[in-house]
Amino acid sequence: MIPRASKGALVEAVEGLADAAIDRVLLTGERVTSAAEGRRLLAGEAETEALADNIQRVVVLAVPVIRTLAKGARFTRVPWVMVASTTVSVGIAIRTGVRELQVIAALVAHRLETSYGVQPDPALVKRVTVELYLDPKHAPDLSGDRVRLLRLTRKWIVSGAFGRNTSKQAAKALGAAEKLDGTALRTRWAAR
Repeated sequence: MIPRASKGALVEAVEGLADAAIDRVLLTGERVTSAAEGRRLLAGEAETEALADNIQRVVVLAVPVIRTLAKGARFTRVPWVMVASTTVSVGIAIRTGVRELQVIAALVAHRLETSYGVQPDPALVKRVTVELYLDPKHAPDLSGDRVRLLRLTRKWIVSGAFGRNTSKQAAKALGAAEKLDGTALRTRWAAR
């Protein structure tokens, strides 16, 4: 069983990382105008060096979770090399996930700016970005006050631990972001 304090600290670290990543996009004015441009950016080099400290913090907090998962496996002994390589894989998955969030946020911000005429609410951009990243097939859920950070944390840890590639889902999220109706989103956001 994963200790509640470790899980809470990990989710909090992911929240800080997601906030910093999306805030960086909003503050720099980096925008993506289409899903095709977003896919090209994701295929290129990732510029996440400014967030390296936050990424490292999440990976360090994920190590006990990885060790707990490894102990729960039906092996008598799990070699430390396996835990170390899994930790590296999780770090890569988090770095890739942060870049995917940034590119999706840049497209969401562009779509909302085009319909607003001004810079959109950062909380709305974050909420829509995370919702599309986690579930690109459905319209973003804007009800309530919570961003689904636990699910985002699980996605990054599991995709890293099992070597899953998130590029297809990120491409779908970019496609969904390109189809966003900024005016309808703004109305739903104000009515909640």
